[in-house]
Amino acid sequence: MKNTLTDLNNHLFAQMERLSEESLSVEQLAFEAERSKSLTIIARTIVDNARLVLDAQTRIRQYACRLIGFLKVSLRVSS
Repeated sequence: MKNTLTDLNNHLFAQMERLSEESLSVEQLAFEAERSKSLTIIARTIVDNARLVLDAQTRIRQYACRLIGFLKVSLRVSS
């Protein structure tokens, strides 16, 4: 697995395919189910982190735009 959200998505779908494999024994299915639970926890953490990064970038952009607007007004007033 690489380190992108697309790769994570592909990995999760591959796990879904393993879970839907009809030839799995009860023990194998139980193992894959537990593995899926672990993957879900890790995936949720990765997605939450990506969301946090995106939110931070959005806030930075919003405040930067406000600052630029303020500076433009300030420069016009002082001229």
